[in-house]
Amino acid sequence: MSENDFETGGAAVLNRGQVRVVRLTGLAGVIIGIAMVLVAIAAWIFVSAELRSENITISDDAPILAGQQVGGPISAYVQAEVIRSHSLDMAGGKTFAELDREDPLRATVMNGSFLRASLFTSVISYGLALLAMGVGVMFILFGWSLRTVIPPLRKTS
Repeated sequence: MSENDFETGGAAVLNRGQVRVVRLTGLAGVIIGIAMVLVAIAAWIFVSAELRSENITISDDAPILAGQQVGGPISAYVQAEVIRSHSLDMAGGKTFAELDREDPLRATVMNGSFLRASLFTSVISYGLALLAMGVGVMFILFGWSLRTVIPPLRKTS
């Protein structure tokens, strides 16, 4: 082992270049993790603001959150399910695909399906933001771990 090598406490010996690569990889993980968390938070805030700007109020016959404004994943899901229930009630238990092409209710049930799809898109967006946030936190932890396990090299003169 030369003075340019770093012993990790076990059998592994890293030279100066390898130590730099591992520490830079750790730093990149921390930076990318922070960016992912920030973007996920921004996406969550954006989707919430867009939902609130639509001024959708959860129906009074909803099982929970009745009368509240849609502005988050749970309220969006609840309202989507209420729309489903109303559409099925209106169409005698039939979905859009099951209605006859000439049925006058078909356009109304179709609009209900479109509204549900839009609300479910926001629910999925929240889920993806949460996933990105979790992955970002893991990146930060892995990067921090790499930088902790491999300390900086001592300056040589």
